[in-house]
Amino acid sequence: MNAVKLAYKPVGLLLSLAAGAAAGAVTKRVWRAASGGSEPPVATEPDRSWGEVLAAAALQGAVFALAKAAVGRAGATTVKRLTGTWPQ
Repeated sequence: MNAVKLAYKPVGLLLSLAAGAAAGAVTKRVWRAASGGSEPPVATEPDRSWGEVLAAAALQGAVFALAKAAVGRAGATTVKRLTGTWPQ
């Protein structure tokens, strides 16, 4: 493993954590807008329907996947531009 790839590992981890936090905030905001103000349901909430729980999970999965892919690609592209080496 070369130095660029090794140095990118902690940077990639920090970027992933930031993307996860941002995705969580976006998920809450989108759910509130779509549902009229309630928080996204947790799977074990007894007063929420299957439809609500599954829709919230699908939204969360889509937002997290999009954020992870966007941040990962942007980080790798930036490393490539700065060092001339793709980090992974």
